[in-house]
Amino acid sequence: MKIKIRDPFEDSSINVPFFLPHITKEDKRFVNDALNSALLTDGPKLRQFESAFAKFTGTKYAVGVSNGTSALHLALKAIGVGKGDEVIIPDVTFVATASAVLITGATPVLADINNEDMNISVDSIQRCITKKTKAILPVHFAGKICDINRIKKIAKLNNLDIIEDCAHAIGARSENKHVGSFGMAGCFSFYPTKNITTIEGGMVITSSKKIAQYIKTARNHGITKSLKQRFSHGKPWDYDVVEAGYNYRLDEIRSALGTSQLKRIKKINYQRKEACQYYNSKLRNIDGIITPSNNDGNAFHLYIIRIQKKFRLSRDRLFHKLLKHGIRTTVHYKPLHEFTVFRKKVKIYDKLDNSKQAYKEIISLPLYPQISRLEQNKVIDCIIN
Repeated sequence: MKIKIRDPFEDSSINVPFFLPHITKEDKRFVNDALNSALLTDGPKLRQFESAFAKFTGTKYAVGVSNGTSALHLALKAIGVGKGDEVIIPDVTFVATASAVLITGATPVLADINNEDMNISVDSIQRCITKKTKAILPVHFAGKICDINRIKKIAKLNNLDIIEDCAHAIGARSENKHVGSFGMAGCFSFYPTKNITTIEGGMVITSSKKIAQYIKTARNHGITKSLKQRFSHGKPWDYDVVEAGYNYRLDEIRSALGTSQLKRIKKINYQRKEACQYYNSKLRNIDGIITPSNNDGNAFHLYIIRIQKKFRLSRDRLFHKLLKHGIRTTVHYKPLHEFTVFRKKVKIYDKLDNSKQAYKEIISLPLYPQISRLEQNKVIDCIIN
């Protein structure tokens, strides 16, 4: 029986897409409610989303911004990262991690990853520290928490700040603390493939009033008053601009969608966890395939397997075989050192052997909350056969 499902790229040959946004009737009701407001940006829906997100993550402040990249950019700016500084990041991450460092004027330094979980290697971090190092920017890759406590110790010993990239990890907790609350700030993305989405959008969490206030001002052109404050009393044009800021606002419609999605984040992550465990139960005993570990703190954002030489197909051939059978997969990620712009502008002080090897082997299988066993079995059977 053919699975009838809409591919995001409108490809009728695809039976199992790589992802599908999970939008409910309740989400649409929240969005329509926001559309009925006369204030469509920088208003009460944003404040509601920020308040709910701060409560969920257990932090004092949450500041909504236009996307995950702007979250990283403003968080780095808030701790004073700029020209002449170096920021240590993993070689395997989405390009936004490196781009956010570059647009501050600082230099990304690429560290290697662990073989086990593909998170940034703590040993590699230590080999990358120089007199110019200002901060460490670890990524909680694929929803798995990196070795954040060891990273904290290294940062303290070397007087470095930590900004956490939590784009993959909403809902991930360690020692009853949500990711993003271990360093100076944590940055989230709500892109359509993420565990919750606002279509485009991001959030910075922090317990620092100073950082939160800087980001609130900087996201709105450096203006000292919110839209409501400017029109509530006095002269709406009578405000100050304390520095050249950015248009990184998160509007009311996307904030409303985020609030609605956040209400069911625990269910969403549980569904993703069940799907990952089912994949593991069927694939972990296949010779030549390495399946990921499923620890309790995981947010289960991606399901990535590794294809070893003893498997009869290479990663690339497996990708094409799956696509031929209507199954869309991808790779997370091409290492940063492989891109032209980063080859010219990053620093590399350590060997990147693990990231280079991972790039030859990894493939991400379809994963979304509403994925069915029928869809998963189609993927599994195709790999086995």
